[in-house]
Amino acid sequence: MNAASPPSLSSQIKTWLDRLLVANVFLVILGALWFVAAVGLEARQLHAPLALFQRLWEPLFTPAIGLLMAAALVSGLLGWWQRRGPRPARDNES
Repeated sequence: MNAASPPSLSSQIKTWLDRLLVANVFLVILGALWFVAAVGLEARQLHAPLALFQRLWEPLFTPAIGLLMAAALVSGLLGWWQRRGPRPARDNES
């Protein structure tokens, strides 16, 4: 009976990295929705949600947004690199 081979370490790392990035996207979306709601509540003189958002901005939301932007840039660069394809060898004879 053939047992399926276990996934390689690189595929496991990629799977967990993908899960982390998906969770990060949802964190950024949740933060944006929280900010919009907090600004609306601030207009109604309820200051606690915006104050909590401001306290969490630097330690939580700034790194999450930075990670999201870095992942987008790396993904774009990898896609560009893969679309380039193999380069034909050039003769350096002049």
